[in-house]
Amino acid sequence: MISVVFMGTPAFSVPILEGMIEQGYRVLAVVTQPDHKVGRKRILIPSPVKDAALKHRLPVLQPEKITDSSEMDEILKLKPDLIVTAAFGQFLPEKLLQAPKFGAVNVHASLLPKHRGGAPVHYAIINGESETGISIIQMVKKMDAGDIIAQRSLPITEKDNVGTMFEKLSLLGRDLLIETLPAYLEGKVKPVPQSEDAATLSPNITRAQEQIDWQKEAKAINNQIRGMYPWPIAYTIYDDLRIKLHKATVIETETTTQKPGTVAKQTKKELWVAAGKGSILQLDEVQPAGKGKLKIVDFLNGVGKDVQVADVFSSLEAD
Repeated sequence: MISVVFMGTPAFSVPILEGMIEQGYRVLAVVTQPDHKVGRKRILIPSPVKDAALKHRLPVLQPEKITDSSEMDEILKLKPDLIVTAAFGQFLPEKLLQAPKFGAVNVHASLLPKHRGGAPVHYAIINGESETGISIIQMVKKMDAGDIIAQRSLPITEKDNVGTMFEKLSLLGRDLLIETLPAYLEGKVKPVPQSEDAATLSPNITRAQEQIDWQKEAKAINNQIRGMYPWPIAYTIYDDLRIKLHKATVIETETTTQKPGTVAKQTKKELWVAAGKGSILQLDEVQPAGKGKLKIVDFLNGVGKDVQVADVFSSLEAD
């Protein structure tokens, strides 16, 4: 029976961990990020992977930083045959990568070498790409640069956002890993080197990237909204109020002469905002600062009751 140390943190990683357990791999320990504080009361919340590990009564290690930690020493003492990572969130030192008999493999949510980094799904949607996928790679010290063991693509539909794509990709990653590992462990798979010339980076989204630039066309703005939902969530400014944008629709049948960011149409149930090149974006679900998520009709009947045609949504917060 192959022994494994599994390393992962978000909900994306959970089906992959549970798939390995169901297939009979002996999981010696689960390594995940430390519990993080949430809300005004700063309550400590465990990662989804920790919850799953405890449900299966597996030992859990939570290093602040894996390199030269006591947790790393503990992993080395376990002498696993294989390390499997899936969105763990930390770099692994060379000593750890080389320790297992079969090395370490990573389940990455992109079609490498495209979208190396911490936000591959976000950028695929923001860029308006029609597909993404899963890559299973041999881990090396350079980020997401190892040889490719297996890949499988998945379409991105116009209704998809980061949340829906992560759900789909986590299941795809589970299935591809389970299908691939037996042959890989038997030496029947020849990993393929990545093309460095084709590599692109997708680093974590910055606060500045969350802001809507109304000079962009409506489709690009809608891709940004979808590519940042349900986290970190894109936003705009209206009358010094930050408004997060959860869902929108591109109006394909009409154009406007209003300047980008200007309210082009407002009724009791609709709010259209002018975007670049005369395009129009309809806001469907928003979240004003300090409030919960609102359907646009509820926003216009409440916090946004004073919004009128020709009012302006700003791309930037005031200093």
